[in-house]
Amino acid sequence: MVITIGVSMQSCISDDDAVVYTDHDTYSTVYQLSNVNFEWSSGGWQIYRNFSPALYSYDMVLVYIQNGTTGNGNPIWQQIPITYYLEDGNEVDYNFDFSINDIAIYAGGTFDLAGTPYVLGKTFRILVVPADPPGKTSPVDFSNYQSVIEHYGINDSKVVELN
Repeated sequence: MVITIGVSMQSCISDDDAVVYTDHDTYSTVYQLSNVNFEWSSGGWQIYRNFSPALYSYDMVLVYIQNGTTGNGNPIWQQIPITYYLEDGNEVDYNFDFSINDIAIYAGGTFDLAGTPYVLGKTFRILVVPADPPGKTSPVDFSNYQSVIEHYGINDSKVVELN
């Protein structure tokens, strides 16, 4: 009888923590915000947009700011968050947060940014990629826009303007 109870209790053990979920629903998407101005809201500079449709809860979002162009006119993308250290000793910071429904990009600095090029006419690329892509085991340098595009096989000529 003791053996029967022991076997019965053993069969009730759950090992749900060992289940690993792999995302097979996320399709990598490239959004762009072109020539946008930050707005002053709640004590800070921000750009706010909704995702439609909403993202999956296991999607990963990467944001890049256009920081110039190459000699042949191609954009140079730099991952945010980032801090620019200016020659006069001041700093400008860009950061972001997101949920499955929206994204907010923030700008801040050690001086008043109103009317400066740091909050006017900025262009951003927002990449939505699976956090656990099937078949992708090699690491990727997320700070390098082109590496991310190649790693996930993204066609960034099909950019979706995020309004």
